[in-house]
Amino acid sequence: MIDLHTHTTFSDGTYTPEEIIKLCHKSNLKAIAITDHDTIDGIKYARDIAKELNIELVEGIEFSADYKGIEIHVLGYFLDIENKELLSLLEDLKISRDKRNKELIKKLNDIGLDISFDYVKSLSNGGLITKAHFGKAIVKKGYAKTMKDAFNLYLGKGKPAYVSRVLISYKDAIKYILNAGGIPVLAHPMIYKLSDKDLEIAIKDLKDSGLKGIECYYPSNSLSQTNFLLSLAKKYDLKVTAGSDFHGENRPDVALGNIFLGKQIDYEILEDLKSIRR
Repeated sequence: MIDLHTHTTFSDGTYTPEEIIKLCHKSNLKAIAITDHDTIDGIKYARDIAKELNIELVEGIEFSADYKGIEIHVLGYFLDIENKELLSLLEDLKISRDKRNKELIKKLNDIGLDISFDYVKSLSNGGLITKAHFGKAIVKKGYAKTMKDAFNLYLGKGKPAYVSRVLISYKDAIKYILNAGGIPVLAHPMIYKLSDKDLEIAIKDLKDSGLKGIECYYPSNSLSQTNFLLSLAKKYDLKVTAGSDFHGENRPDVALGNIFLGKQIDYEILEDLKSIRR
């Protein structure tokens, strides 16, 4: 069994790379992809333990990208994590994210929340500081009861502390993945809340730019949504992938490897994805 969409403490997950590999082994998974948001820094920490426990580790990433004014996420698999162009892009994204985070802290302070940047940073375990860490800080300081409340009250779009961020284009996200030897896949297509027609148009546009797959199996998908995505994958000759989008305690309702209607997904999906590389 496999899980091709997971996050560690290097983005907005609560498990370290080593811990997530151990959990993978405990859960009887054969392969896992670490796909942290806009960073590949955690992958090297997972390699030795994955080899020791005989877990197949797929080097991945999840880019946030702009598609016609909509934020979409593009997964990249089998990346060369030493690729200089990719590393340069990720450094630029880190600088942009740091600037946004400082603006976010100022907005929180301006509305009376006593939260420092150093405090938020202390919750990130040395990884990228994301909105999830701000949400956790807000909860820990008692300004909201849950992470959901933190976003609904302060961090969500249109809320007092919302700060937009600069996104790379979907074409660039795909290009950088391809240039690093990777396979670009559209993550969780149904969460963008596009109509069936608009989603198909989007997938065609992404395919024309080099997209190679669609994440068809995903925990929040219904059976009918999954079947629709499978039909689009077949129509546009795109590979099918599956991932839980595991974040640990930040999404406690999502278990590692529990991807579709409470079932695990077979290794043959990963085998088919790897066929592109042969």
